[in-house]
Amino acid sequence: MSSVTASTRFSVLDRSRTRAGRPPGEALRDTVRLAQELEPLGYHRFWVSEHHGVPGVAGSAPTVLAAAVAAATRTIRVGTGGVMLPNHRPLVVAEQFGVLESLFPGRIDMGLGRSVGFTDGVRRALGRDKGDAEDFAEQLRELLGWFRGTSPTGVHARPAEGLTVPPFVLAMGEGADIAARAGLPMVIGDLRNRERMQRGIDHYRARFRPSPWASEPYVVISGTVAVAATPQEARRLLVPEAWSMAYSRTHGTFPPLEPAERVEARPMTQKERGLYEAGLTGHVAGTEEQVAHELETVLKETGAQEVLVTTSTYDRDALLDSYRRLARIFTS
Repeated sequence: MSSVTASTRFSVLDRSRTRAGRPPGEALRDTVRLAQELEPLGYHRFWVSEHHGVPGVAGSAPTVLAAAVAAATRTIRVGTGGVMLPNHRPLVVAEQFGVLESLFPGRIDMGLGRSVGFTDGVRRALGRDKGDAEDFAEQLRELLGWFRGTSPTGVHARPAEGLTVPPFVLAMGEGADIAARAGLPMVIGDLRNRERMQRGIDHYRARFRPSPWASEPYVVISGTVAVAATPQEARRLLVPEAWSMAYSRTHGTFPPLEPAERVEARPMTQKERGLYEAGLTGHVAGTEEQVAHELETVLKETGAQEVLVTTSTYDRDALLDSYRRLARIFTS
């Protein structure tokens, strides 16, 4: 293991992906179980996500799921990757994280994003539109103010006020600039577009303003990392998600994950095949030796302090094996 990998934190975001033929509730229980299995391996954080009205994702209420994960674990940090702030009132978000931090002191992270829904129908159901994402910086300022008791309304967020819950900004598009101006840690992806990711990191570091939340820039890079005994097995881990993404791009809906062998036997249109093959490329995938080398390269390029692994696949045993192999890379 290189010194740069040894000094880097490794964390996991599990998106509670549903699997074909299995109930959505199982995906949520799988998420909690995965957190329990990863805790003794040395991972720093375990985060859950927010998606609404998506057939392929069960995680629609991240603070509720984070509470279940935190209750089932003892030491690993638990948080959200992220709560989509434009979907909620900042006061309510502050209250939810205040409750989490009060129940599990010193273990809760508040990852925040600016997405407002996967489709027009979802946005209408939430009472939001695309333009609400433009107010993210102001919503973020208001949210952080509830923890510091600075709201001009005279209202106090209980039990959030006075607590410190580390905030992170999920940087998509303008997110890097918002994170820098707010003086917050930034989570940026993905590993498949290194040039764009590096531009975002450089922009963030150049414009970072120290804040009560962070005295200096803190960069978390996120993306898929798949580790297996052979490169072929690592590639098979990527197959279900690659097909799900290709399907969403051609049919407008994000489906549950299918087994790799079913995907590989599936007839595809030329467009589907192109999107599917593209979805298999650019990830950090291979044997432990190959992945260790690739991670060392990207960490030296970016100077990131942390890697947030976002791998999804149908085979939960193979996924856990991948995380175990990855842990050997950064702890051996």
